[in-house]
Amino acid sequence: MVRLVLVLGDQLTPSIAALRHADKAQDLVVMAEVATEARYVLHHPKKIALILAAMRKFAGRLRAEGWQVAYTKLNDPQNTGSIPAELLRRASQTGARRAVATRPGEWRLIEALETVPLDLEMLEDDRFLASHADFDRWAEGRKQLRMDYFYREMRRRTGLLMEGDRPAGGKWNFDRENRKPARDDLFLPAPLRFDPDEPVAEVLDLVETRFGKNFGRLHPFGLATDAPQAEAALAHFIETGLPAFGDYQDAMLAGRPFLYHSLISTYLNIGLLDPLDVCRRVEADWKAGRVPLNAAEGFIRQIIGWREFVRGIYFREGPGYTRRNALGHDRDLPALYWGAETGMVCLREAVSQTRDEAYAHHIQRLMVTGNFALLAGIDPAQVHEWYLAVYADAFEWVEAPNTLGMSQFADGGLFASKPYISSGNYIDRMSDYCGACRYSVKSKVGDDACPFNLLYWHFLSRHRDRLEGNPRMAQMYRTWDRMDARKRVAILEDARLFLDRMSRGETV
Repeated sequence: MVRLVLVLGDQLTPSIAALRHADKAQDLVVMAEVATEARYVLHHPKKIALILAAMRKFAGRLRAEGWQVAYTKLNDPQNTGSIPAELLRRASQTGARRAVATRPGEWRLIEALETVPLDLEMLEDDRFLASHADFDRWAEGRKQLRMDYFYREMRRRTGLLMEGDRPAGGKWNFDRENRKPARDDLFLPAPLRFDPDEPVAEVLDLVETRFGKNFGRLHPFGLATDAPQAEAALAHFIETGLPAFGDYQDAMLAGRPFLYHSLISTYLNIGLLDPLDVCRRVEADWKAGRVPLNAAEGFIRQIIGWREFVRGIYFREGPGYTRRNALGHDRDLPALYWGAETGMVCLREAVSQTRDEAYAHHIQRLMVTGNFALLAGIDPAQVHEWYLAVYADAFEWVEAPNTLGMSQFADGGLFASKPYISSGNYIDRMSDYCGACRYSVKSKVGDDACPFNLLYWHFLSRHRDRLEGNPRMAQMYRTWDRMDARKRVAILEDARLFLDRMSRGETV
């Protein structure tokens, strides 16, 4: 009897578990573009277009390989609007009683599928290097979960950048070499872009009609939408961007959104690229002498370290993780995150780039938009929803721990050993944003003082009871205590006035 084989929009891999366990001769692949997935947050139009176009091309590939595919387009009059309902509709049409799926990457969809009245088998997504059981074994008994130690285990397991049982170059990471500020006279490679073909153009018209009012610009659209294009984008990055990636991976330049970054996280996350293969290719270029070790290591760490680690956190902690708010922050996300005018150049650059490209690199996310939200006491649930909505690579398994754990410290330190906060000095050191800003990064108090300077001390003051015992925070509190008492009062008052203006919707 026919069995249904569910393939989701971030599972566009021919060797995905559900397809490996299916019978091409008699099983029916079910793929569907549905309103619930497109609208559960206000996704960036580029993100929606990318996923729909890639789904359609993947369905075409499966058909060419001999699979029977039942595909529902978003504007199909028969579309029932949700993944579970589409499964049931196809079951009714075919008489199928059984279905197989690869476990989704969001608890929301896992729970929805568990209610489907079919004999549904959910298989683990083994495109990842660490299974849920692997991560749980590593995490068991640890009071705190730190990526660095997990990453070392992943290096040993894969053999990547290893010389026997020791890390290549004698160090596990080269972060100290990867913090150079970029100069505006550097040669910066452009990411590979792809002109929309007929299937993509059709999707762009649909997205423009249905989601054109969402935050974000749909055009120009040049993202890869199939595996050959994603492979070409990877090869282009390895040749042109990777050699300098390590040195400048934390740098920021106004009007230069990509620098030496790869832009392949989206392609990894929807299944167009294989993570281990990507890392092997980067390692091969290091071995061939075309890429320095600090660049290869920094890039590989993002994939087998951070990417695998945050997925382990997400599934280990369960559906309630996204509701955590250890610091009790409750301020609403300000309009500047949706493009409202601001005098802060760093935030204006990060948000406008996000609007245009559905992309910002990790330091822009962590130390600009994330840092500001944490210092200002923004509700972490609203911050989480914003990140999930506006970035093309954002799926909850990867986005939620990065946002709630690393960026917002909402899990109380499970993920990060201390809050990732900084004054304006860090942004000034790593970018060219501050020179044209309405505020002065050198001013620590007053109307012209950089808001990051004011909010940094305001954050430390209001969370002193929780944080002053943290060994990594002790020096910050000693600096605060040595400050003139009148200056401390002035800083806290100026920070309060700034936050009040922001909460009233005034331009800040």
